[in-house]
Amino acid sequence: MASFSITGQVVDPIGQRMYPAEVRVEDGRIGALQELTGERAQTVKNGPYLVPGFVDSHVHIESSMLIPVQFARLAVVHGTVATVSDPHEIANVCGVPGVQFMMDNARQSPFKFNFGAPSCVPATSLETAGAVLDADAVEELLKQPEIRYLSEMMNFPGVLQEDPVVLQKIAAARRLNKPVDGHAPGLRGEAARRYVEAGISTDHECFAREEALEKIGYGMKILIREGSAAKNFDALIDLLNDYPDQMMFCSDDKHPDSLVDGHINQLCARARRAGIPVFHILRAACVNPVMHYKLEVGLLRVGDPADLVVLKDLETFEVLQTYLDGNLVAENGLSRIEVPAPSPQPINHFGCGKKQVSDFEIRERPDAPGQEMAVIEALDGQLITRKSWEKPCIRRGCLVSDPGRDLLKIAVVNRYRDAPVAVSFIRNFGLKSGAIASSVAHDSHNLVVVGVEDRDICRAVNLLISHQGGICYVHPDLESVLPLPVAGLMSQQDGYQVADAYAQLDRLVKDHGCSLTAPFMTLSFMALLVIPHLKLSDLGLFDGDRFELIPAVRS
Repeated sequence: MASFSITGQVVDPIGQRMYPAEVRVEDGRIGALQELTGERAQTVKNGPYLVPGFVDSHVHIESSMLIPVQFARLAVVHGTVATVSDPHEIANVCGVPGVQFMMDNARQSPFKFNFGAPSCVPATSLETAGAVLDADAVEELLKQPEIRYLSEMMNFPGVLQEDPVVLQKIAAARRLNKPVDGHAPGLRGEAARRYVEAGISTDHECFAREEALEKIGYGMKILIREGSAAKNFDALIDLLNDYPDQMMFCSDDKHPDSLVDGHINQLCARARRAGIPVFHILRAACVNPVMHYKLEVGLLRVGDPADLVVLKDLETFEVLQTYLDGNLVAENGLSRIEVPAPSPQPINHFGCGKKQVSDFEIRERPDAPGQEMAVIEALDGQLITRKSWEKPCIRRGCLVSDPGRDLLKIAVVNRYRDAPVAVSFIRNFGLKSGAIASSVAHDSHNLVVVGVEDRDICRAVNLLISHQGGICYVHPDLESVLPLPVAGLMSQQDGYQVADAYAQLDRLVKDHGCSLTAPFMTLSFMALLVIPHLKLSDLGLFDGDRFELIPAVRS
């Protein structure tokens, strides 16, 4: 175990003081914090600054498209030493073996992954997932020491309606003294109070200040989320001024190119620019997640694991060095984490055969003059959508895309077995030609595709089927794909190479008309039924307000 000394301005967010000190690390732990005086103190007057390591308080590692060891390699560069990780995505595909894969892979890294037991697999009964985790399976996971909490309880209607299976999962977590994460976008008033009183301790889905403030009043901790698609930092950051003990930072879902650019350190810098006190920022970025989830992560106290970050300053939060258990794991933008060789047979679950162009057709109803089609309206930077009804464009007896009105076809294909394809329409992707497709499609991770012509939509789906997962863009003159053979969600390849390949695909889609900030991330949420208002599952169009399937076309 590592033993050494390092000097700098120690920033103590718990004691709310900053002082020049020599930090002595002994066998991977903080052995002493010796305050400096005189000339030695002057040498570190302007830094560097020594702070506890950053913690992402809610993230799905799978959304980075990287296996845990590759995620860790990129994250430590930005001062992140730990995550509170919900393996919900791979659980929906592969069940308990998927969760076990994540834990096994994480052990090959010094990074401090802290996994939860997925609470909602499948998320609803109105979609086809690859696995089911019943209450007994969830309880068995919760009994494992590596499982720190019950992951986000998305089935808030089940909580409010006192569904016995939902309550059994919550009760198991509380019996084992493990916190329960929440997920209740827009839930307010008496319903929100009852949700919290059922034992739910956090929420990362607040998209309005008033909603977050109300939930804080009920005793919840609120996560300020800034991911690749969902962003609520601007709406919530002011609350950190008044509620520093009840706020945390998280990314939730972060694509690989975004992870290369930065992580929790970026949120710290933005919070500083917003005028938030440094000690409050570090409470949210370091202290509160460790305390709430009882993590074995050091907070720069004597006896703690030496999990610390050396910063150039407290304005930009530029990371000079990152230490885990006293070992230097990143320095000056370069990761020192070594990654084992990829597995020759990655875990996966794919059972559907290739599709025909006719599978994506919507036939006109001659008996229903004046018919209208339902349209999902994607919103940039949001998981929620709007819904509208539009007159269809009809060609040769079929309802087709109308790029002039930015009305494109969207389809969800069951990837676990052959089944009819669900097809509807969507707005705000902006493609003028071609199709974009992904096997990352929250939460059941069937294949989701948006495109102009049925033939390109079909080509994109079949390309992903041939690779057993990935993301792609096809055009009459090209095909570009990033394979994701680990559960159709992740790559085992070098994280920086995956990030570069993703960035190239992202640019390609935008070059063909898409104006969304993160096209593939937004696409992945168009099948997420538990976020209102209108989404598409493999079983059909889902109205999140009525919590039921509705016809894609009405007369």
